[in-house]
Amino acid sequence: MADHYGVLGVERDASPEEIKKAYRKLARELHPDVNPSPEASEKFKDVTHAYDVLSDPQQRQQYDLGGSGNGQGGFGGFGDIFETFFGGQGGFGGQQGPRPRAEQGQDALIRIDVSLEDIVFGTKREVPIDTAVRCATCDGSCCQPGTSPSTCDICHGSGFVQRQVRSMFGNVVTNHPCGTCQGHGTVIENPCVTCDGKGRVRERKTISLDIPSGIETGTRMQMRGGGEAGPAGGPNGDLFIEFRVSHHDVFSREGDDLLATLEVAMTDAVLGTETTIEGLDGPVELEIRAGVQSGDVLTIKNRGITKLRSNARGDLKIAVHTVIPTKLGKREQELVRQLHALQKPKPPHLGEFQQGMFGKIRDRFFR
Repeated sequence: MADHYGVLGVERDASPEEIKKAYRKLARELHPDVNPSPEASEKFKDVTHAYDVLSDPQQRQQYDLGGSGNGQGGFGGFGDIFETFFGGQGGFGGQQGPRPRAEQGQDALIRIDVSLEDIVFGTKREVPIDTAVRCATCDGSCCQPGTSPSTCDICHGSGFVQRQVRSMFGNVVTNHPCGTCQGHGTVIENPCVTCDGKGRVRERKTISLDIPSGIETGTRMQMRGGGEAGPAGGPNGDLFIEFRVSHHDVFSREGDDLLATLEVAMTDAVLGTETTIEGLDGPVELEIRAGVQSGDVLTIKNRGITKLRSNARGDLKIAVHTVIPTKLGKREQELVRQLHALQKPKPPHLGEFQQGMFGKIRDRFFR
């Protein structure tokens, strides 16, 4: 077996760049289109095979440990045979022609915290994101302005090279991506200095976001084309925005309804009163009827959250919590005793089973 390092004329500790440079130099001299002699053709096969082995880190490691580097011995392996007949590049069922440089950009996902106030009617927000954008210097061409890609002088623009190997079926010609142009058919001799020949750069930009009403934690919104720019001027991926609704100290939510608890003094609960509270979208006037009980729910229609993709709104539901004073003066105690004497209430007794105040309020909210 020929020494692959000797075939390429490099040392055993040569870097991948040195191996590639040596291969390109020899390929220009020995390629059949440049040198049609039989000797050059055989040497070109050896050079190509040596480069295929040494340019692949796994095969090179295997070769350095004493293996053939391709697991084939003296014959072409089943991988080459199946690649030829079932989809090798340029073969039956495979991609015809060079591989385009431009590729679809990756999708991106960002997560945004929104307040309960934000989702009552929806809101607008300017959101900074770090992403890949098309290079402004080369406009995605990957080339320094005023230059363009050159046709590869090894594969002559086809994107692949042919290699003849011996197999149990005889000599088989296989097509492989050109190692010089990586299958693109062209080489960029003057890459753009701004993007280093990638056609895109990373930068922070600000997007204007319309946050809809009625969203919930976990709701995702898709912005087509808002993701990362593709390499070499390829189309952008999509941007996905996932929302998380922040906790509110006063209001909670059930579907599109807003829930709150109203603390009412014992005297106001007995006599009834009117009050104004501050809702998420402005003042709300409440009328508390005389004799209201703890756990009673006051429903204010159409003061909840605007439904997603609709103009309809949920309700504001307020559970009453009667506050019993824990300390009374002598005069207050005397008045309560007089009230007790006038009412002559039943003594404390067992009644219908209750789940506790919290359970009672919840049941009344959602019944």
